[in-house]
Amino acid sequence: MHMADALLAPAVAATMYVASGAAAGLSIHQLKKDDNPRKLPTMAVTAALVFAGQMINYTIPGTGSSGHMCGGMLLSALLGPQAGFLSMIVILAIQCLFFADGGLMALGANIWNMAFYGCFVGYYLIWRPVMNGGWFSGQGPKAARRAKIILASVLGCVVTLQLGAFSVVLETSLSGITELPFGAFVALMQPIHLAIGLVEGLVTAAVLVFVYESRPELLQDVDAAADGAGARRSLKSVVIILAVVAALVGGGLSLLASSNPDGLEWALFGNADAGYGENMGLDEERFGVQSGLADAAGSVQEATSFLPDYGFAGSDSAAGTTVSGLVGSAMVAGVAVLICAVGGFFRRRKTAK
Repeated sequence: MHMADALLAPAVAATMYVASGAAAGLSIHQLKKDDNPRKLPTMAVTAALVFAGQMINYTIPGTGSSGHMCGGMLLSALLGPQAGFLSMIVILAIQCLFFADGGLMALGANIWNMAFYGCFVGYYLIWRPVMNGGWFSGQGPKAARRAKIILASVLGCVVTLQLGAFSVVLETSLSGITELPFGAFVALMQPIHLAIGLVEGLVTAAVLVFVYESRPELLQDVDAAADGAGARRSLKSVVIILAVVAALVGGGLSLLASSNPDGLEWALFGNADAGYGENMGLDEERFGVQSGLADAAGSVQEATSFLPDYGFAGSDSAAGTTVSGLVGSAMVAGVAVLICAVGGFFRRRKTAK
């Protein structure tokens, strides 16, 4: 769902930057009071896991399309909506600047579409109500909690991806792209992202159930004592396991990612080469809004992206994908640690004063 700059008019792109920036500012303000020492390693490893997971495009059977996880629901369930949102900003910014994934001018819109809904809408309207509600009360407390995690994960991913997909359609419509009729674009975007959201929901549920079984106190809105659930693994071992999974996914499984276009690209250009329809049938080389700001943003990306499209420039070597997965995951984890460390420094300094 990473939007290209050509899909947005500069005024719409600027508006989305303001909206995402405001959400980021509020998140930083809220996190000033958070001094949970477990959050630093958890934030680092889960952000790396989401970066790696976004490299795995899975085929949507019978469509000629593919999808990848967004990760907002996963991060907000583990870190809370504010820290999850900031982690997503780190992921999307690194993807944009160093891997040319998503436009730089469109970064504000991509943050809103892929991070805001999953982290805030998904947490406050789905995760928290489900986890604190009386769902599955006829089962034992641990079984009920597992069922709640699965329900909240699947429902949250489906709903928030639907909102993100609809926002893409709305933003392109406001940008005046006449080649994308609103109704036809909606009819393509919403069903394909419903399928993508279902798969992401199941993946998210699997990770969160593992965390619940291992260190239940890492999950938001989970009362481990009331559930009768105790820690089966140390925090260190859980972090190591998730880090290893991130490395295996980013450095190895990413080589098996589907070559089909993702949901947005599929809606725009179709997949006629593989025997499927053309959908909107746009020309990939010439479509959308042309602007000086988009050209300038593209020049910046060209200068900063040292592994464009997750590979070595001018090469189709599989090693480029592996290196991209490992380097990108490490960069995301490192920046997350840096953010936590800087935040902790200023909190301690304020407390000392």
